[in-house]
Amino acid sequence: MGNGTEDAVIRLLRADEIECRASMASEKGVGLLLYKDARVDQRILDETFGLFGWKRSHQCIDGNLYCTVEVYNKETGEWISKQDVGTNGYAEKEKPQASKSQASDSFKRACFNWGIGRELYTAPFIWIPAEKADIRKKGDKFYCSSRFSVNSIQYNGGREIVGLSIVDGNRRVVYELNGKTEAKAEKAGQAVSDAQMDFLEKELQRTGVKMEAVKDRYRIGNPMEMSEETYRKVMNALAKTKSKAA
Repeated sequence: MGNGTEDAVIRLLRADEIECRASMASEKGVGLLLYKDARVDQRILDETFGLFGWKRSHQCIDGNLYCTVEVYNKETGEWISKQDVGTNGYAEKEKPQASKSQASDSFKRACFNWGIGRELYTAPFIWIPAEKADIRKKGDKFYCSSRFSVNSIQYNGGREIVGLSIVDGNRRVVYELNGKTEAKAEKAGQAVSDAQMDFLEKELQRTGVKMEAVKDRYRIGNPMEMSEETYRKVMNALAKTKSKAA
């Protein structure tokens, strides 16, 4: 085979291409999520398919902004497309067609469909205890002023994260995952930990989103048994949602 899209291998993200963002904070610590930004997507598309081998477009469908990323197949002369929609979390939509954040989000999601950064879905629950983070309180809300970055990351043959080191602004290691398996939940038969559930419940309180809405949207029976990937999607959506008092 030649240079068709089936021959293109999307490389795994490097440590310096991954961002750490706080999902929420409490007096006990802060939970982090791993992200990629649109610049990373553009760079990997250029590397994999060439400067003239891909293109993007946006369109508004039923009030939602979609992005289509197309890749040129040199063997067939066809453009192959993959599409996804941007999101504002659970918040009410406000002029999505004019939303820069929704345009960026839809592009990043479309790139996930092409496989760019899909390994981030295998990330473990990342918890930084208060003694390793600068946790502050403003009014009745806690926030973390520390900045974190990925120091190193390792993957297995299945493109899953099996090693991860996160440092603070002073390059001190605040989180480390070693070995071939992630840390498991505290109770037998439980897919998510008590700390994760505590985070989720506090985010539901902050946003005013009901647990039943989460269960219905993600087709969850028992929230304690949701997968790490589903938990990450839920927390990602809630993190983008305004507080109910806002």
